[in-house]
Amino acid sequence: MKRSKRYKTATQKINHAKAYTIEEAVARVKEMATAKFVESVDIAVRLGVDPKKADQAVRGTVALPHGIGKEVRVLVLAKPPKDEEAKAAGADHVGFQDYIQKIQQGWADIDVIIATPDTMGEVGKLGKILGPRGLMPNPKSGTVTMDVAKAVKEIKAGKIEFRVDKAGILHATIGKANFENRKLIENAQAFLNTVVRLKPATAKGQYIKSILLSSTMGPSVRLDKTVVASH
Repeated sequence: MKRSKRYKTATQKINHAKAYTIEEAVARVKEMATAKFVESVDIAVRLGVDPKKADQAVRGTVALPHGIGKEVRVLVLAKPPKDEEAKAAGADHVGFQDYIQKIQQGWADIDVIIATPDTMGEVGKLGKILGPRGLMPNPKSGTVTMDVAKAVKEIKAGKIEFRVDKAGILHATIGKANFENRKLIENAQAFLNTVVRLKPATAKGQYIKSILLSSTMGPSVRLDKTVVASH
């Protein structure tokens, strides 16, 4: 892969053989986020699990204390009177059959879909469209619920969903490069604490293999795993 001059300059600021403290890592990532837009800050955690085994497919949600610095667009699929509750809670789009049709026709101007259980018979038919985009509502992530108002408010306040990929890695956005260091550190710790809590009982050996922090256009910084050793 051809790297830009800006990227190469940034990589000279880090020691790839070193594992940094979370404070050092956040400072370095912010320093290297020199793109012409405000970059996101992402975390990647490599786990010692076998994602092919259902009981080791780590997934969950976490309410980041400071959000991710991005307006999350929420669609709620619900029938009356739940649709009115969703609108009052601040959902961007609310409806049922009309939005089912829009999604089937290729509409995708949303980040999260919340659905009430009584709509899942129809929503389930959209699996081939929503699944690959990570938009399929799921009871485990709190996006299939009768309490649509609570779900909308939590997501708008900074609740994110994550799941391990085929390579055993968890990816998540934990904020923006223009956040205060403290806010990024607290968001990262909230995410890591949740990941540790979700360790499958059947996972053997080392659970957290590596943790990397990066900005959208910048190189990765390796975190010292002792950041989660106290848990």
